[in-house]
Amino acid sequence: MNIGDKIPEVLGLDAEGKEVKSSDFAGTPLIIYFYPKDNTPGCTAEACSIRDFNSELAAKGYTVIGISKDSVASHVKFAEKYSLPFILLSDPTTEVNQAFGVWQKKKMAGREYMGTVRTTFVTDADHNVTHIISKVDTKKAGEQLLGLL
Repeated sequence: MNIGDKIPEVLGLDAEGKEVKSSDFAGTPLIIYFYPKDNTPGCTAEACSIRDFNSELAAKGYTVIGISKDSVASHVKFAEKYSLPFILLSDPTTEVNQAFGVWQKKKMAGREYMGTVRTTFVTDADHNVTHIISKVDTKKAGEQLLGLL
């Protein structure tokens, strides 16, 4: 996914296991952030930072969506535990991660594996990508977004 590209139609599964599509947000600019795993230190810091700036982002007209390959049940618990006011979508097959280009080979402790590379996409109201944050500051993700917008 590059700046100027239109995001895919299918975005993942919501808290009730229903498929969510970009067309469900017609005319609304989106902030879509991909993260590796619920309840890990970096992902929790990122989610809470975005939560803390959610009202400012909403005031600018943006809807925030977080996506990971975690299960719907995991997302529900994560959102409740940290009072996350935005949508978390499950991508268990990594189809959405792959469509956005964030499912990549990673290295940790000398081993290679496929995983989600933490990335944030900002779209306009027509869902064309206007900004990509590939170096997300997990503790200041909300501020990072506001500074961009």
